[in-house]
Amino acid sequence: MKWVTREKAKVDRIACPWIISRFVDSKAEFFFVPKNQVLDFARENNAIPFDTPGAELMHFEENGYEYVSFDAVIRKYGLKDPALLELANIVRSADAEPPDAKPEGAGLEAAALGFRRIAKSDHENMKLQFPLYDALYEYCKWKLEEGGKLEHSPA
Repeated sequence: MKWVTREKAKVDRIACPWIISRFVDSKAEFFFVPKNQVLDFARENNAIPFDTPGAELMHFEENGYEYVSFDAVIRKYGLKDPALLELANIVRSADAEPPDAKPEGAGLEAAALGFRRIAKSDHENMKLQFPLYDALYEYCKWKLEEGGKLEHSPA
């Protein structure tokens, strides 16, 4: 399937391709276009838009709490993996301003900004950052094995 979002990705627009390719669509093809072209590109190319105004897979608010597009993917595709839900807390902390922000979110945001600066394209940025998300996912599995608990799951 084709997926499309805004160009110059940072956190959520890299986190979403990671979760989509690892847990939703292993053959996903990603496109990054200017903000004002995302929905037109989606219609013209039968692609699923994400993390852009007007897309189903976008930030949303529930009970006064802001969730990010990564959360929208989890909710839409019924992903229940506790480590993914924990990772969502970190992504949300890096991409929004939740009152219960996780300290790891600041590190993820800093790394994402650095990768965006050194990557020559959004596809290279994905390639560089996916190992970071793989590592954070493993960290979340370990954290849960050590007795961590989940908060604010959108599922």
